[in-house]
Formats: sequence, structure tokens, C-alpha cells
Amino acid sequence: MPAEGANVPTQLQPRTQPSPRRTAERPAIVLESVERAYDRRDGSVVPALAGISLRAAAGELLAVVGPSGCGKTTLLELICGLQAPDGGTIACEPAVLMPQRDLLLPWLSALENAALALRIAHVPRAQARARAAALFAELGLDGFEDGRPHELSGGMRQRVAFLRTLLSGKPVLCLDEPFGALDAITRGEMQEWLAATLAREPRTVVLVTHDVEEAILLADRVAVLSPRPGRVVAQLEVALERPRSRTDGEVIALRERALSALGMGARR
Repeated sequence: MPAEGANVPTQLQPRTQPSPRRTAERPAIVLESVERAYDRRDGSVVPALAGISLRAAAGELLAVVGPSGCGKTTLLELICGLQAPDGGTIACEPAVLMPQRDLLLPWLSALENAALALRIAHVPRAQARARAAALFAELGLDGFEDGRPHELSGGMRQRVAFLRTLLSGKPVLCLDEPFGALDAITRGEMQEWLAATLAREPRTVVLVTHDVEEAILLADRVAVLSPRPGRVVAQLEVALERPRSRTDGEVIALRERALSALGMGARR
């Protein structure tokens, strides 16, 4: 089920209506000089994040890319209030985490899995199911309401998991490699689907991905992290119209800049 945090300062109150994308005058997420490290059993310390400073405007989609082990998931958990930083400050509107695995409950139907966030919030079962069902067709799930998770394709499972996250009602969505386990064709379809869904249901989104091209196709801005401990080594504005094509020259140029910031330009 989606995890959610309570790291909500008084100066950033929940929104009653989603703001248009890129409402730069009102930040939804502010991280200043954030540090996080983990203690090992042998007494040593593993630094995960070092001096992270990032902002996301209300309605912005911020993608975070970086090598494995650089603290990307830790960053999402800090934003959601599931961990506390060792240093620095975090100010964030209420946030919900969609983890890498869909974590659908195998004994529940797709509709019941989607409505789970509402049930946890004590919404009556019939009302929760009705609210989830109203979005099934819009999210390409019409006709699969009664299907169990094992009867759904990987893409369908991810849509159910995303709908569950969306129905939490939180203004900030933290998506941790949501399409990482999908094949290339399904992944491309899901990228287009996510872009269209967020156009209809705008939220502030922090998307963690290993796929630089995916970040360029979906995000308003891309933050590039260094190897562990993660530091922000570049931020790229993606001021391109949607929908975007992976063969577009500007998309390719931004991808090259991101790869260069990751230190991969000379190795490809």
C-alpha cells in the first residue's frame, strides 16, 4: 500500500485544488543542505546524501536521476517524512510514496486495491469503490475492476498502484522507479499514459528513475545526482512542449547533457 508521511510545516499547507503545473511562486517542496547517513552493524557509517538542496514548485514534475546506490529512494522517503534527515531542513506539502514494486494485495480485486488508500482513510467501502471505479476507464482499466493482480499485465498493475497513490489525495506524489520492471514497449506506453494522466490530474511529482530519456520525456526539470553520497551535480530545465518525442533533437540534446553530468558521455 502507499506509504505516506506527515512532514508538513506550518508555512506549507495542503492545497484544496491542484495548482497549474509550474506555479513557481509557491514551492511545494524545499530541501536545504540535507544530509543522511546509515549506521552499519560494524559501527561504520555509510553516507547516503550530502548537502542536498532542491526545490519543486507546486504542480511541477521533478525527475531525479543518478547511479544505483546514490540515495534516490532515501530522498523520496525523506520528502514523505518516512525518514528524518541527519542535517539540513525539509519543508513539504503532504506527500505519498509509490514504491518500486506495485505491492498489490493478491486477495483483493483491482478495484479494491485501488480503493485501499481511501479505506485506510476510513472512507466507507461502497464510497471508496465508487470513487476508484469512476477513474478506471480514464486510466485504461475499464473491464478489469474484478481482476486479481495475477490476472493483470505488468502495465495494468502499475496503473492500479498509481491510481491507489492518486486516490490518497496528497498533493505531492513521490514515484520510485514506477516503470523499472516493465519491458521496453510497455514502459514507453506507460510513460505516455503517465504524462496524459498528470495533465488531467495535476500534482507535484518527484519521479526517481535510472532512465535519463524517461526523465527528459516526462519532467519539467531534471536533477542529476552524483555517486554515493548523493549530491546535486546538475539541474536541467526541460522547457519543451508536451507530448515529447524521443527522436526530437532538443530531447536528444538534453539527454546528452544529463548523461554528461552523470559522467557517461565518454563511455557510450
